[in-house]
Amino acid sequence: SVSPFKTWKFTIPVLLILTLLSIDQCIKIYVKSHFMLGEILPIFGDWFKIYFIENDGMAYGMKLFGGGKVGKLILTLFRIIVSFVGFWCLIKSIKNNAHWGLLLSLSLVLAGALGNIIDSVFYGVIYAAENQYIGGWFEGQVVDMFYAPLWEGHLPEWLPLWGGQFFVFFSPIWNFADACITVGVAVMIVGQNSFFSKDSIELAFGSSKPAQPEVSNVEETPTESTEETPNNNPSDSPQ
Repeated sequence: SVSPFKTWKFTIPVLLILTLLSIDQCIKIYVKSHFMLGEILPIFGDWFKIYFIENDGMAYGMKLFGGGKVGKLILTLFRIIVSFVGFWCLIKSIKNNAHWGLLLSLSLVLAGALGNIIDSVFYGVIYAAENQYIGGWFEGQVVDMFYAPLWEGHLPEWLPLWGGQFFVFFSPIWNFADACITVGVAVMIVGQNSFFSKDSIELAFGSSKPAQPEVSNVEETPTESTEETPNNNPSDSPQ
């Protein structure tokens, strides 16, 4: 039989991860080397902008334990552990010929996670001269640049609690890696009935060895024959 690692179900996810990871890093390197921190470049008016910031948190700027060096280190280690688990799931799924949708969505999530891990692990050292912060290994800040405020303005006065306040719909600033993670998770949610049915889970994460037939330990007992045996005694034969 052909090895699962010599099929398209292995090649395409690997190529997808490497391609998305390369795109993510090319964008970040370009922005970091051509933009000043905090610089804004409108692309589609006020709807979509390049807004260069750096953060020490999770996707879309969310922070763990309030940020800081301890929170940053814990977050980076957590990303690495989750990535190892994700790769295990992907390899297991490939071995068991899982649904294409599951393989591609896992690849998207892994590519995004690896993209932000590279920032966290290496950027504090590689860009030490350019950084606006002091950081070593595992202390780099993630480069974010996409800003798409779909709506901004003051909320109606009649709205309870927030009436009259200035509000921006979708204010997070994100990067390509965040988008990959979001799309990957969204595909999993939309396709959960196909990807995470009982049969699909057993196929994706179950044993790749063929099931052995069960051998019964119950000894068969001979059954008594109900057929009448012919009587060969000549004395019983009719005269």
